[in-house]
Amino acid sequence: MRSLRIHCFALSFLLLPLLVLGAYAGTISLGTAGSYAVLAGSTVTNTGPSVIYKGDVGVSPGTAITGFPPGIVNAPGTIHSADAAAAQAQLDLTTAYITAAGLAYTTDLTGQDLGGMTLTPGVYFFKTSAQLTGALTLDNSTNQNAVFIFQIGTTLTTASFSYVGFLNGIDPNVFWQVGTSATLGTSTAFAGNILALDSVTLNTTATIDCGSALARNGAVTLDNNDITSCGSSETTVPEPGTLGLLGSGLAILAGVARRRMRI
Repeated sequence: MRSLRIHCFALSFLLLPLLVLGAYAGTISLGTAGSYAVLAGSTVTNTGPSVIYKGDVGVSPGTAITGFPPGIVNAPGTIHSADAAAAQAQLDLTTAYITAAGLAYTTDLTGQDLGGMTLTPGVYFFKTSAQLTGALTLDNSTNQNAVFIFQIGTTLTTASFSYVGFLNGIDPNVFWQVGTSATLGTSTAFAGNILALDSVTLNTTATIDCGSALARNGAVTLDNNDITSCGSSETTVPEPGTLGLLGSGLAILAGVARRRMRI
């Protein structure tokens, strides 16, 4: 009986950190919206020879998609205008947006320009607007599944010729949750999934690599742009302190087990 009590007591301590781990983990799922390179709420408008290299183009509940052609949606991507698929993608986008906005942030970058920064995986918060002027480097060199989330209270704006790059090749787990609208400046080379409450505008020759332009309520406006979706759909984000809590729980388990064995 004593041995049984010891094992049950130890098991309860083992489960404690695992339960804490679950409570402190956030999951972002794009669901069916993950197959879209461009998704708008009101309209998709394109000027010039934009190319969607991978991913669908859709709108819902609006119906208007203009400028394709001359814009091109490469197979297997397709166009969805106010159909059931686009409507479901909007529902999934809304869920992803709310989830991303609700995560606890690891760093407050309010008032700082992202240009010139090198950031490690985490959740980065801007109380109001976010600006990128120059190059932003995302350091995923030690983690193939690194996750970067940017919570932006109002607008996201990039200056012309700005750049988002990685230290270890492209990364599908980059999310920009934007409280109003996002605007990519001329010839910006951007990366990641933009989840905007209102609209997304790509100025002339701006590009998105391994990402998407997703607008819940407003328009997505293109002008001779290239977009390549990575098709990311779900990623798990450990919150601050999760691994520390797990380690603490295991340490307590070890100590308790040693004391019980002496009884």
